[in-house]
Amino acid sequence: MKILCINVRKGLGDQIIFLPYIHAISKKFKCQVSLLAKSNSRAKELFEDDNHINEIITLEKDMDGTKGIFKLTSEIKKRHFDKVFIFNSSLRYHIVSKFAGIKSINQYPLFLKKDNIVHSAKIFTQSITNNIVNTEPNLLIKKKEINLEKNFKYICLGISASGPTKRWGIENYIKLAEELVKNKKCKFYLAGGKNDMDLINEFKKSKVGKDALSFGSMKIRDTLKYISNSHLYVGNDTGWAHLSVALNVKALTIFCDSPVAAYGSYSKKMFTIEPEGIAKGTTTHNTLGKEKISFNHVLERSLQLLS
Repeated sequence: MKILCINVRKGLGDQIIFLPYIHAISKKFKCQVSLLAKSNSRAKELFEDDNHINEIITLEKDMDGTKGIFKLTSEIKKRHFDKVFIFNSSLRYHIVSKFAGIKSINQYPLFLKKDNIVHSAKIFTQSITNNIVNTEPNLLIKKKEINLEKNFKYICLGISASGPTKRWGIENYIKLAEELVKNKKCKFYLAGGKNDMDLINEFKKSKVGKDALSFGSMKIRDTLKYISNSHLYVGNDTGWAHLSVALNVKALTIFCDSPVAAYGSYSKKMFTIEPEGIAKGTTTHNTLGKEKISFNHVLERSLQLLS
């Protein structure tokens, strides 16, 4: 049997959050699946070692949108899939699947709006498997040992974010690192990309930044061995936080301006910080609360989770 799963959300974190559902479908039908995903989700790097996924089909720009229907149809049709599971409510992917000759098309209700991405995926997948699906992601990688000093705590600092309203200031992370080293022997990984080099350099210039390891010039694939050997992630709600929990690392995740109900509640390894004065669990888009994040609360929870 040949199965295609479609998850074309663009974020790295979104691919991680949907991983339990891809695994559940693979286990249900006792076969590997193919996954259609956008390149900026980094699915090819993330799932290279995953024995539930045999191919990542990249949704190229010329396959996207209404104009790309025929090219995408051609790309899918030549693989002769028996079943498709579409993790969205877009009519376009239903049409593409029909044109590609896939007989069994399974999809969210068409034109679904304002869904909680975790709840929708869980309900959809459970209707297929007839089993409860655990929402904890498990990113399967080949374990790589790195040289760690046993007396140190290794902390991944998620200084990056998809936009300025979601980013707790770099000065806060520098101050946090300064306070943490007063209490414990710590070393830091700086989780950011090429677009975050100004933030990375500012941290590196601080008195706690000398030995910090930056992910700025690394491929996502090359960062996994460091994240998986970390004792804690502390940082913004970004793909690095979701990678951490999928690698069995506790993540203290700061939600300033994104929906905590969806992105902060699916894993027992995810611990959330929200702006002061906001009812717990209600932070969402347009909360604009980065100035209301309590530094003392972040420090206190960090120390608790490191104990």
